[in-house]
Amino acid sequence: MSSSSPSGTGVPGRIGIGLQMDAIHMKMLEILRENARISVAALAERVGISRASAYTRLDALRADGVIKRFTAEVDHVRAGLGITALLFVTVRQQMWKQFRAQLAQMPEVEYCAITTGQHDAMIQVRMPDVAAVHTLVTERLANIPAVKATETVFILDEVLRRPYVLPSDRRQQPRQNPRKAPAPEQSPRRPSGIDPEGPSTIPLGKMRFVGAAEGRADMHKDDD
Repeated sequence: MSSSSPSGTGVPGRIGIGLQMDAIHMKMLEILRENARISVAALAERVGISRASAYTRLDALRADGVIKRFTAEVDHVRAGLGITALLFVTVRQQMWKQFRAQLAQMPEVEYCAITTGQHDAMIQVRMPDVAAVHTLVTERLANIPAVKATETVFILDEVLRRPYVLPSDRRQQPRQNPRKAPAPEQSPRRPSGIDPEGPSTIPLGKMRFVGAAEGRADMHKDDD
């Protein structure tokens, strides 16, 4: 979401033509996340607005930079890049400009972020096999003068990948009902006439309840 406004006042949530980001804009972004090739007419119908309003709102989102571009999502495995690795890099602090310039010349790099912690940058690459990753790290990345050290981590499975997330996603989470404590189980009362010394049919760990009449009879036996 953009934090700038046409007047330069920096009002959060303002978009290109002066409209305030609202639930309709969020709904449009949710639908476009599922299918960016949806027609404006279908988009308007799903959101519940007129086609003219959908055109206006969509143009505003693009003009303001909320929507940067439309692209395709590719299956990397079927495209021949079945190995994904994270390369953690320690950069020589005086050579950041050179590091950025060299990285831009590596088409294998899908994503790079400057990070806090033990390393300075995290690079994600897509390669055809493990040998290609090894060659990239040892013969190309490690030979960049700006790179001081590297650590390679292979991704075994990409569990979840979303094109983008929205503030409205949190509000749509289903509410979880608090768990109720299960009602305590009550052991069945032993019918009268059953020999108390006989085989017990009560499971282990259960309490044995004795009827009041039986208890009094036992007390009289003790008195005798």
